[in-house]
Amino acid sequence: MSAPDFDYMTATELAAALAARQVSAVELTQRAIARIERHDRAINAICVRDFERALAAARDADAARARGETGALLGVPITVKESFHVAGLPTTWGMPAFKDFRPAEDAVAVARVKAAGAVVLGKTNVPLGLGDWQSYNAIYGTTNNPWNLACTPGGSSGGSAAALAAGFGAVSLGSDIAGSLRAPAHDCGVFAHKPSLGLLASRGHNPPPSPPLPIERDLGVIGPMARSAADLALVLEVLAAPDPRMLGIAYRLALPEARHTELAGFRVLVLDSHPLYPTASAIRTAIDRLAGGLARAGAHVARQTELLPDLADATRLFVRLLYSFLAAFWPAETYERFRAQAADLPAADLSLAAEQVRGVVLSHRDWVLADVARVRLRERWRELFTAFDVVIAPAMPTPAFAHDHEPDQSRRTLWVDGVRCPYIDQLTWAGVATAPGLPATAVPIGRAGDGLPIGVQIIGPMFEDKTPLRFAQLIEREFGGFVPPPLASS
Repeated sequence: MSAPDFDYMTATELAAALAARQVSAVELTQRAIARIERHDRAINAICVRDFERALAAARDADAARARGETGALLGVPITVKESFHVAGLPTTWGMPAFKDFRPAEDAVAVARVKAAGAVVLGKTNVPLGLGDWQSYNAIYGTTNNPWNLACTPGGSSGGSAAALAAGFGAVSLGSDIAGSLRAPAHDCGVFAHKPSLGLLASRGHNPPPSPPLPIERDLGVIGPMARSAADLALVLEVLAAPDPRMLGIAYRLALPEARHTELAGFRVLVLDSHPLYPTASAIRTAIDRLAGGLARAGAHVARQTELLPDLADATRLFVRLLYSFLAAFWPAETYERFRAQAADLPAADLSLAAEQVRGVVLSHRDWVLADVARVRLRERWRELFTAFDVVIAPAMPTPAFAHDHEPDQSRRTLWVDGVRCPYIDQLTWAGVATAPGLPATAVPIGRAGDGLPIGVQIIGPMFEDKTPLRFAQLIEREFGGFVPPPLASS
């Protein structure tokens, strides 16, 4: 079998090949290392290499198989986002002050994929503080999109998405609070799953040098990335167990099965426009094409419903909650500057920029009221999912855009079909699922005229993660999924 076949096999396929003795874990790891060394100088996805320990883990995996042992990922090479603790490797979140910080303990998610037999090749690049839809920092430099090196691979899990697209391992671990799984998957043409809020244990995915405490972080989740929807489901099963240190907290240990097994049974709501931010015509065209294909396959497709929550109000709520959480970790002088700005805001200013300022200085009383509004929003979505099974929406408003490293993100702009738009307000589509905590699976569905990938997010009911994951598998089966970028043949 040729090198590209193994390089772009899914984790499920690699596990089968390993079980059938068609290839060894050491051979797969050596091939992955060689591929990284050949291509990553241009892409810069793997910011921390751990090849010596990876080869040792691969040898252990081969020995385990020889003894008759099994594991969901036994011998499969993978990568991990830099923001996860991996014992002995730096965890910096792109912050130069912590370039020498090395945790002594694996994150819960990392420990679980290792226990399932995964071979960790290294860690993937991130933006400073995980706060961008690009992946660059002063420690590790800039990660480029394998489809077009002049473009972003997305962020903040951009290194993971670029690594998958380039054939550097079959699976990666990422995280998401404002699209950080879904945006890179969309930009690089791969798959990702943002789980229901609170489903996966995130201990050990925390900024340095804070200890890996067993706490729930508002809005944010960790999740798998891969080149197939089946691999997302596989890794979700590996990760979906309670954190043993979260004593006294009830978890859903058994997720409901998917509502349907074939497209003909699904009731689908399709969204392609947002009241607060334009969506590029290339993305709307791709979604329209997908909707037509789903209808022809027997799915029940609708374009509108009175059950849909007000997306503008929901986005404003999301922005307030998001910035309330993020600003809790900002320096005191920055907080004071925003408090002065908030005092001068007109009550009638409902722009997302104004909501960001309000969120930064949200009082506990106002946060509680916002949290109640979130519960009401979640209830609206619950009602919607009595009439629909999944919602298809853009993952991002445009395909991958050119690198823009203007330090002040508020000064950046994004062109959407000739319209100049605020860069930061791209978070509109991400917030649709994040604000209520819903699961969302990112799926590639085609390419724009310039060849860049286009993806969508499939939003499902709370704690029914298997429903959007199954729907993603069906889309992949019926309409095609991951396509390797041009470097695949070199």
